[in-house]
Amino acid sequence: MLLNIIKQPDIHLLGLRIQDPMTTLTDVLITAVCFFAYWKLNKSNLQGKTIFYIKCYFILMGIATLLGGLIGHAFQHIIPQNLKLLGWITSMFAVMFIERSAIEYSVNLVPKKMFNVLLKMNTIELVIILLLTIYTFNFKLVEFHAFYGFIIVVLSIHLYIYYHTKNKGSLYFFIGIAVLVVALLVFNYPIVPHLWFNHADLSHVLMAISSYLFLKGSLYFGKLPEIKSV
Repeated sequence: MLLNIIKQPDIHLLGLRIQDPMTTLTDVLITAVCFFAYWKLNKSNLQGKTIFYIKCYFILMGIATLLGGLIGHAFQHIIPQNLKLLGWITSMFAVMFIERSAIEYSVNLVPKKMFNVLLKMNTIELVIILLLTIYTFNFKLVEFHAFYGFIIVVLSIHLYIYYHTKNKGSLYFFIGIAVLVVALLVFNYPIVPHLWFNHADLSHVLMAISSYLFLKGSLYFGKLPEIKSV
């Protein structure tokens, strides 16, 4: 039997039973990085819609992973599992905001019509997948939304921006998404089957690293990029 399908032993802290302790801890790690990123961006005094949306992403993703750790892991024995939707829905809105931040950052580089289409698609896709997720209670839809948001939208836009401007912020986002893809592969294909540091734990650590890279990129978003005339 693979160790990845053996549950981590429970621990008891101050009279509380905590399940999946390491997985819970690594969820909290992501939350800490996201909240730090939000604080760092506030401290930077960077302005604009791009920064506003990326701050929304960090605060919502931090909340979502904290809820995931508490409801889906640590206290799953006492919290109704249909409340997992709280974390799922919060994360879906977070992904929507990081998509919108990338779209807003490209405003000077794409045709106005395309820009408006991207904004509308950003809302339409979220509403459709959100309703389907609530109706079916299927986490695979949450994963699809994340794949669509990060790979199809955010990665594509930042690759386009970097190709035309060599913007360092977009380069950090490209690297961050590459790390995130590895995290998703590890999560779905348990290549690190260990009792106290399983595939989910490694995936969470990689997601925390990815979030930090997004912060590094965001600190370059003070000025909207433009294609320089030759």
